[in-house]
Amino acid sequence: MAITLESLLQPGRVAFVMCEVQPGVIGEAAPWPALTEAAAKVGLIPNAARIAQAARDRAAPVVHCTAERLPGQFGANANARLFGNARKRGAAVVERGSSMPVPEVWRDGDIHLPRFHGTSPMTGGPLDSLLRNQGVTTVVLSGVSLCFAVLNTTFDAVNRSYQVIIPRDAAAGFPEAYAEQVLANTLSMLATITTTDELLAAWPAA
Repeated sequence: MAITLESLLQPGRVAFVMCEVQPGVIGEAAPWPALTEAAAKVGLIPNAARIAQAARDRAAPVVHCTAERLPGQFGANANARLFGNARKRGAAVVERGSSMPVPEVWRDGDIHLPRFHGTSPMTGGPLDSLLRNQGVTTVVLSGVSLCFAVLNTTFDAVNRSYQVIIPRDAAAGFPEAYAEQVLANTLSMLATITTTDELLAAWPAA
């Protein structure tokens, strides 16, 4: 039987997970202006806000996975150029307690799971166990970056047997041409790529 978008959106089986939709990553003071620009260009924040509200209306969990540092950068990664690049660019905006999601996507009752190391909220954090305990089998994934956190989270979710849906206008990366190649040649082989409008049209109402 062919897998359709509708078949992946069964009531009680879906969670909406956002990666790093936070001011310290895609805000005006974020360390990579090109990423902020790419997110704005696709309409990531307003589209993620629409999906989040649709999830709430359907009693599906809305999970904000943010990047944060512990005091003194305790346990922070130093084993890849990405982390050193972030430090050089002054990414102090993800210090402890400053990693709340952008206001447009956050509502009381949402779940906030800060990540203190690595590039995926599925690694070293409770996301996988919490989703399993909730009976979730499909993850609708939004955020940044298509080239790092969203990509890594997709691999981790697929390796843990979840179905993944990525609305392409609620995710971004840079350079933009490379992010499009990642979507077309890697993520499309692992996840169902769609748009916000297509997702909302296919998602059964509560």
